[in-house]
Amino acid sequence: MAKTLAELNAGPGFFLLAGPCVIEGEEMAFATGRRIKEICDSLGIPFAFKGSYRKANRSRLDSFSGIGDIKALTILNAVGRELDVPVVTDIHQPQEAAMAADFVDILQIPAFLCRQTDLLVAAARTGKSVNVKKGQFLSPESMRFAVDKIRACGNDDVAVTERGTTFGYGDLVVDFRGVPRMQQACRCPVIVDCTHSLQQPNTAGGVTGGCPELIETIARAAVATGADGLFMETHPNPAVAKSDGANMLRLDLLEPLLMRLAAIRRTIDTFNA
Repeated sequence: MAKTLAELNAGPGFFLLAGPCVIEGEEMAFATGRRIKEICDSLGIPFAFKGSYRKANRSRLDSFSGIGDIKALTILNAVGRELDVPVVTDIHQPQEAAMAADFVDILQIPAFLCRQTDLLVAAARTGKSVNVKKGQFLSPESMRFAVDKIRACGNDDVAVTERGTTFGYGDLVVDFRGVPRMQQACRCPVIVDCTHSLQQPNTAGGVTGGCPELIETIARAAVATGADGLFMETHPNPAVAKSDGANMLRLDLLEPLLMRLAAIRRTIDTFNA
């Protein structure tokens, strides 16, 4: 069973990082993980379960941030062991790297923190896989320097994730030229975040909005442009999710979407053969 980004990316097709935005509790995490695993097994898609143990980047002080670090990390670890899949979570400060590494397989660097050298180095030195999200303010080619920091620590198991570029004050756009450009510049797997790319930050009410009806549009384009992996946040009922409900995919929509995406990838592979 794959435990690293390199192993997830070893076969044909694309791999998937998916799960809820944040761990809200044990029942929801297990139910979501089991369903995603069932779908991915049926379609032959390598899968890693994603969940944030804590949300540090919140618009308002009263926004939900988590159920407690160790409690959430313990749930993540248990989901990974039961489903026999790798687990990915975000870290926000250098001292969190070693703590999270005891529970998960892939450490993720949030987009706003992708230039933080101390954080990148701490993640790399755990020996775990590292997924770095591209800052909303960076060019695709500039992600090479984040990757170089990780490789300089002796860790070559790294990926980068496109999650949109700031467009004005309250919107993001995805430039799909960035997929091949990052593949060439960074020489590592490139993932496209199909849900955060549709965020509409900085709303007047202090709660991030989104356009979940366009998730399939982003995902289709990602597969068509040769992305190695897809990232999707999904929840059984996004309307009651405690974080990022406005741009998560409803869980019951995941299977038909992945079926269509897998068909697109097979068509492309056949054409390129």
